[in-house]
Amino acid sequence: MKRLYVWTLPTRLFHWLFVVGIVAAWISSEEDRWLNTHAAIGSAIGVLVLFRIVWGIMGPKYSRFGDFNLSLVALREYLLSLLNPSRHYIGHNPAASYVMVAMLITVVLATFSGMLAYGIAENRGVLAFLHSGLFRDMEVFEEIHEFFVNLLWILIAAHVGGVLVDRLLHKEDRTLNSIIDGHKNMEGESAVLSWYQKIVALIGIGGAIALLIYAINTPNNPIVAGYNQKVDYAKINPVFVNECGSCHTLYPPTLLSKEGWSVLMGDLSNHFGDDASLDPADEQSIREYLLAHSVETSTQEMSFKMAQSLEKRDMIAITQTPFWKKRHRHISEEIFKSDKVKSRANCKACHSDVEQGTIEDSAIKVL
Repeated sequence: MKRLYVWTLPTRLFHWLFVVGIVAAWISSEEDRWLNTHAAIGSAIGVLVLFRIVWGIMGPKYSRFGDFNLSLVALREYLLSLLNPSRHYIGHNPAASYVMVAMLITVVLATFSGMLAYGIAENRGVLAFLHSGLFRDMEVFEEIHEFFVNLLWILIAAHVGGVLVDRLLHKEDRTLNSIIDGHKNMEGESAVLSWYQKIVALIGIGGAIALLIYAINTPNNPIVAGYNQKVDYAKINPVFVNECGSCHTLYPPTLLSKEGWSVLMGDLSNHFGDDASLDPADEQSIREYLLAHSVETSTQEMSFKMAQSLEKRDMIAITQTPFWKKRHRHISEEIFKSDKVKSRANCKACHSDVEQGTIEDSAIKVL
């Protein structure tokens, strides 16, 4: 048994960058305000996997797909002979071969579905041109993305489990150590990198790292650029700003239905316990503006989800809608009562862009 060079540096770099990328993507998915970072990491993972696919075609021995054993007969024999293997695989054993192929396919689908969800729901990124009123059930794209991400975690668990089993039963092969130093204790031919393979590796791995740095540090880059237009309410309807914004947060018209705005504007003398009566001309101006720009007219994610959650179309309390309650269920009562917020209705305490009509996840302030 000799010390054999199996996994070249590019293969090992891909492996560990992929591990770091998946963990970073998972962490960045935990907070809405980190969504742009999540998209940037996801794009870099996509490029990294694209490199691995190319590497599987033209990479060195043992890293190529041609070295993968995808025979069902070989898989059966391998699993049945784990305790007393009749053959030692230098590269990927049959079980690892199936898991690796499944992982690559799943990551491609997870990346693409994530780009779809980001573009269609958030109106951001390279697929933002698909953002349209045609996709009213936008959650389906997020659910598809989550499905592939969850499937990926299952495959990763299977991969890690396989490595640990191999470590336990066949420690002398150095399978676990090999992903660090590249060497296994095997009989066979060592992997060798050609000059053109080194160039491909430099472009692929370097490109993924460069894309991540660019996407995170360059404002409004194509990877995370948003296309929801901010609204200058003071310019479009100064009466709306002066009369409504002078007393409370200037709520975008796209947060309530036409029926809701009609009910609210029809009883200003009892406006949530206060008398907010207006001059008839001002009232008419505000009413017409609100009805013309209600939730039904917007393609923004917040508007779609708000519209879906309106159990009664004439609801006038935004904080009583199921959508608002669901999105804010993890916020403690102490925060709402704090000096910085004071009320559930004070949206601008956290949403710095609410009075510009966008309410982007990336604009959420941490209190």
